[in-house]
Amino acid sequence: MKVLIAGGAGYIGSTVASACSDAGITPVVLDNLVTGRQEFTHGRAFYKGDIADGPLIDRIFAEHPDIDAVVHCAALIVVPESVADPVGYYRANVAKSLEFVGHLLRNGRTRMIFSSSASIYAADADLTVDENSPLDPQSPYARTKAVCEAMFADIAATQPLRVLSLRYFNPIGADPKMRTGLQLRRPSHALGKMIQAQEEGVPFRVTGTDYPTRDGSGIRDYVHVWDLATAHVAALRAFDTLLPEREAEPGPGTGPGAVAGSTVINLGTGRGTTVRELLDAFNEVTGTPVPAVDAGARPGDAAGAYTRSDRAERLLGWRPRYSLAEGIRHSLEWAAVREDVLDGSA
Repeated sequence: MKVLIAGGAGYIGSTVASACSDAGITPVVLDNLVTGRQEFTHGRAFYKGDIADGPLIDRIFAEHPDIDAVVHCAALIVVPESVADPVGYYRANVAKSLEFVGHLLRNGRTRMIFSSSASIYAADADLTVDENSPLDPQSPYARTKAVCEAMFADIAATQPLRVLSLRYFNPIGADPKMRTGLQLRRPSHALGKMIQAQEEGVPFRVTGTDYPTRDGSGIRDYVHVWDLATAHVAALRAFDTLLPEREAEPGPGTGPGAVAGSTVINLGTGRGTTVRELLDAFNEVTGTPVPAVDAGARPGDAAGAYTRSDRAERLLGWRPRYSLAEGIRHSLEWAAVREDVLDGSA
């Protein structure tokens, strides 16, 4: 099997590529390197460019006619940044994704796994969600993911496209073999800020302290990035079972053998961890406690949620392998080797 990974030089996409390679699936990487790192593509077929570049997409499929499926990880993902630049986020995440799907259809590629986000959910009173929970995205970033899912579902209803949307919860950790990890030296998420606070000898800022959680801090479902990556491998293996080709009624853009269908699966641990609990776990792993100070919520932040669903295990035979402590430990190990792996320190 061969798979095109759009955004395959980023944190999650590059880890998916490694998991594919380890499983005997050949990754072909497409990335514009706006946030991705070329070092993460070494030893792989790599195309530098944009998902909206039709001639480039045509060339990729002409040079790799045996690509069986596409994993779409290409997106901007920083919530406060999306609040400051919604035009840029809708252009990068929605408009270009629409162009990308058009290029896939023109090339007869109908299997797509879409990297979505659990941030699109409206959590229940207990802050849990499943795949049938209502949607209520709270930031421009989250809304771009919800818009893309709806857009893809509309297209898949009548066009020869099948889309499996994997709704990620909060990735942490790194490739356990330390081939890839967070490419940014100063990531904006909670664990990255804890590592930064430890390095600089300053308190960690708990942003948001009056959420309806057990300790007032936001709650998240922290899932190891390698577990996310192996879920993609499982999804690629199970794709035709989950979304089989079927005959569609003739209509615009359809005909004999046309495909219709889309579905969603949550990828999380099923355990909610508050920011304060994450800091406690971090301090236990490091043995060098980082103090905390309370601060206001960041623009676009929400209380959070965690999954109560077992759909991933039922449909993919997947469940997380790594613990929260292992995710923290691998993040720390990656932070220590990051500049040795990357050419520079951007």
